[in-house]
Amino acid sequence: MNEQTVGLIGLGLVGSALVERFVGAGYDVVGYDIDTDKAEAAKRLGCAIASSPAGVAERTCHIVLSLPTSREVSIVVEGDDGVLSTVRKHAYIIDTTTADPVHSAALAKRLHERGIRFLDATILGSSDVVRHGEAVVMVGGTGKDIEACHPLLSTFAKDIFAMGPNSAGATAKLVVNLVLGLNRLVLAEGLVLGEKSGLDTNALLSVLRAGGAYSRVMDTKGEKMLAREYDAEARLAQHLKDVGLILDLGARTGTPLLMSAIHQQLLLTAVSNGLGDADNSAIIEVLRSMAGDNRVNANDDLQHKSS
Repeated sequence: MNEQTVGLIGLGLVGSALVERFVGAGYDVVGYDIDTDKAEAAKRLGCAIASSPAGVAERTCHIVLSLPTSREVSIVVEGDDGVLSTVRKHAYIIDTTTADPVHSAALAKRLHERGIRFLDATILGSSDVVRHGEAVVMVGGTGKDIEACHPLLSTFAKDIFAMGPNSAGATAKLVVNLVLGLNRLVLAEGLVLGEKSGLDTNALLSVLRAGGAYSRVMDTKGEKMLAREYDAEARLAQHLKDVGLILDLGARTGTPLLMSAIHQQLLLTAVSNGLGDADNSAIIEVLRSMAGDNRVNANDDLQHKSS
């Protein structure tokens, strides 16, 4: 089996960016997605397309998952015609999905019992960040397995952090997403206050970037918020899913997550207003609407921009 072949299941925003990085690094990529349009788009990037997850697993010992939720991970790994039906012993399954840590730990245990190695290698960074090889990866798994997969992870990550045993990568991603999502929300609230107060918001954004209030979110999302252009780099509905996992983690650990609870309600409002497929920076439109800005009604224009 060619060691330079990597399998990739899930060819959406992040998955397609991974295809570009793997192909650019000289790997042969074989992929699968239930969405044939996404599969065809990946094929144009140089990815061979298998007819099932099993078809991916039979061609490589390194299988990367880039899926929406833990539910899809279960289906493609353990379902009918799934990875386990053809996977080789000692193969690596590398799950980049923002997943439920409880699920990741249980899956890792089942796979280890069958001699299959598992890493929860969650990604900090949008599809655009991945595409430029600037992602940060948080990995749960053994040091030996992380070291073995380091060359593959390095194709799209500038930093790789070993967080602990299986599920630690998934847990760390939820903590990071909590902070990142609230940074977006705080930026949106500040910009709306500036708008309502009559400030030049382009100048305001420059001030925010220059001083102690700075966060990288201002570089990646600030101009999108001001321009009201929400081509999706990371979809808002996906972050709503993540916040649900964050609140579940808080409940299991007895940690009060008051700001995240409010954030969840605002994200639910955004999705109900048609912004689920827009970039997550579109959270600002909920705050604008609450402040009486109804220039975008039912968000038809925003949906068009994000499509």
